[in-house]
Amino acid sequence: MELSLKSEYAILAMLELANHFAIDQPLQIRQIANQQNIPDRYLEQLLATLKRQGLVKSQRGAKGGYILARPPREISLLEIVRGIEGYDPITEKSGKSGNESAAVSVIHEVWELSQNAASSVLDSCTLKDLCDRHRQRQVTTTMYYI
Repeated sequence: MELSLKSEYAILAMLELANHFAIDQPLQIRQIANQQNIPDRYLEQLLATLKRQGLVKSQRGAKGGYILARPPREISLLEIVRGIEGYDPITEKSGKSGNESAAVSVIHEVWELSQNAASSVLDSCTLKDLCDRHRQRQVTTTMYYI
């Protein structure tokens, strides 16, 4: 249950797009890459995948770029991870044999419960939630004391 760098970059890119959603202007790849410190070429591939998954839209032209396909409150982190990884990496079942011991069976049950809980948290957290947390963190770190 670890967040891959691929998913982390995708979430960072989506967070950047969500922060600019209200102004309804597309962001270019290099803008997102610079803001979130993501390699341009890699980001291009990630955004193409997110576009195929229906999470972002692209606009051509001099003022073109990428925008979210839906409002940030309607896109969950789990949806982004699933879209970028091609499967649900948290609840993906490992190959269990039918003749495992009772001890191994109990361990697998608890592991599955923890994976389901993680999946539930990611599914309930939207890009809007992430934006709100990000803004709050920025406010608390930019306070000045005299």
